[in-house]
Amino acid sequence: MNNANNGYHVAIVGATGMVGQEFIKVLLQRNFPTASIQLFASDRSAGRKVFVGHQEKVVKETANDSFDNVDIALFSAGAEISKHFAPVAAKAGALVIDNSAAWRMDPRVPLVVPEVNVEDIKKHKGIIANPNCSTIQMVVALYPLHKVNPIKRVTVATYQSVSGTGIAAVEELTKQSKVVLDGGNVVPHVYSHQIAFNLLPEIDVFLENGYTKEEWKMVEETRKIMHAENLAISATCVRVPVFISHSEAVQIEFNEYMSPEEARGILSKAPGVKVLDDPNVSLYPQPWLAAGTDEVYVGRVRSDASYLNGLVMWVVSDNIRKGAALNAVQIAEEAVKRDWVKQSVK
Repeated sequence: MNNANNGYHVAIVGATGMVGQEFIKVLLQRNFPTASIQLFASDRSAGRKVFVGHQEKVVKETANDSFDNVDIALFSAGAEISKHFAPVAAKAGALVIDNSAAWRMDPRVPLVVPEVNVEDIKKHKGIIANPNCSTIQMVVALYPLHKVNPIKRVTVATYQSVSGTGIAAVEELTKQSKVVLDGGNVVPHVYSHQIAFNLLPEIDVFLENGYTKEEWKMVEETRKIMHAENLAISATCVRVPVFISHSEAVQIEFNEYMSPEEARGILSKAPGVKVLDDPNVSLYPQPWLAAGTDEVYVGRVRSDASYLNGLVMWVVSDNIRKGAALNAVQIAEEAVKRDWVKQSVK
């Protein structure tokens, strides 16, 4: 059977998690050409039943033989699972698109945001890395401007939703909010401190340089994706009591002056970007409105009062969709379109 005509055999690893569930939703919504969809997870989740469209499927435990006759494997099951099973899937002939941090900075593995560096997909040797959620939305907004006027320096403060941590964090925010509103005291489990009605400037572990791992991901991944090794970047990543969508306050220093009007014009034509920017009617991106949608929203574009060749902007996107599942499926779509997925007979 020729996959190009009859669809691709897709495996989802981590199918019971938030991103895994979104993989299923996005594949169906975008009419990705699937001949079959197989669902895999850890032994804890094996046996659970999950709907794929109107069809109920049983989730199987991920094993070394799970990827026989699989063309595309979408992974979102954590770095350790990806380190072990991604090479297994690739060796079996599947194109692996991995949402964990396991392969992102491996020089042999492309790190791809299709709106920015789609040609890098072609360099894959079986595995393609999906970037960090906060990095994805930032580079989608930065790159169209960078192409016109090279960026020298970026300073970003993120406001990241609890869904970035997973289902347990979403449930914890819900429970803690109820307890606090009832006048009770909470005991944190998922995070180091209470997240309800609070802000935590700690995402992932702290490194020796004082940055968190999440902040350093934004530095290294942005440089790799944009092919800008000398780009100066500093990030402060903050967990906020929001369920879905990450927000970012981004300060940009360009080589030359760029007016806010020019930037808005460039961004309004950029793929994957939607400009919402009219302070007169309080129009700007908000996480609640971005949730469940595909775009990277940009607003509050203004000149940086502290630097002549600078701009400041506010960037918001659904971290589970564009920040994870959608970006991975877009990579698969582009690989299929360009015939960069191995064809096989099933």
